[in-house]
Amino acid sequence: MSYELTGFEGRVAVVSGAGRMRSIGRPIAVELARAGCDVVLTGTGRKPENLPEDEREVGWRDIESVADEVRAFGRRALTVVVDISDESSTDALAREVVAEFGRVDVLVNNAAASRGADRVPVVELDTDLWKHVINVNLNGTFTMSKVFAQQFIRQGTGGSIVNISSIAGKMAAAKSAAYSASKAAIHALTSSMAKEVGPHNIRVNSILPGMIDTSRLDDMRAAGRWDAVIEANIPLRRAGTGNDIAALAIFLCSEQGSWITGQQINVDGGHLSLSW
Repeated sequence: MSYELTGFEGRVAVVSGAGRMRSIGRPIAVELARAGCDVVLTGTGRKPENLPEDEREVGWRDIESVADEVRAFGRRALTVVVDISDESSTDALAREVVAEFGRVDVLVNNAAASRGADRVPVVELDTDLWKHVINVNLNGTFTMSKVFAQQFIRQGTGGSIVNISSIAGKMAAAKSAAYSASKAAIHALTSSMAKEVGPHNIRVNSILPGMIDTSRLDDMRAAGRWDAVIEANIPLRRAGTGNDIAALAIFLCSEQGSWITGQQINVDGGHLSLSW
C-alpha cells in the first residue's frame, strides 16, 4: 500500500485568509499547489502600511505573493479581495472561480478576525467588537460553506470543506468570549453540515490549532510571555507552525482522507491534554 496522498490533480481549491507571510493560510495554499491543485486565494486587501515589519522588509504583497508561490509549482492561481461574511460577495466569488476554472473541489475556511480589543472580560466587551468577531469567524465560515457546498452539489463530484477553528472553542478561556464562542459555533456547524451534505460525498471537518507561530501572536513575544506560555501549556515544548496545520488539511482533502467527516481535530502539541 502506498501512502502518497492522491486526488489533487486537476482539482481547484479555495483558501480564505491566505495572504499573511507567517500564517496558517499561506502554507495550506502552497501545499495544495504542491499536491496538484490550482488555488484561489482570498484576502481583505491589506494595505502596505498595515503589514507586519517582517513583511514590509521583504516587499510582501499579501495574496499576490502567495499566488507567485502557487504558480512556481506550475499551478494556476487566482487572487480575490472579498468580504467573506457577506453572502452576495461570496456568491460573486464562487461565480468567478467557476468562470475561471470550471469547477471547485476544496474549500478551506481559514480567514478570521485579528486578535485585538475583543480580548477583555465580557462585561467590558464592546458589542460592536463582539459582532465583528462573530461576523467574520462564524458568519464568514457559514456563508462560504453554504455557497461552495451548493456548487459542489451542482457539480455532483463531491468535495471537501476544512474549517480552521481553534482549541479556544473548547477551552473557552477568560477574556476571549467572542473568539471562543465563534470557534465553538464552528464546531457545531461542522458537525451539522457534515451530516447534511455527506450523501453528496462532501466532507466537512474542522482543524483546531493550538499556539501557532504566526504574526497574529507577535504581541505575546513583545510582552515577553512566549516561552513561559509554551513551558506551562505545551507538552511538546514548542509552538506549532503553519506547516503543522497544513499537513493535516492536505490529508483531509486527499483520497486517503475520504472516509473522515464531521470531525474536530486538535493540532496543539498536547495543549488540551493538560486541561481536558
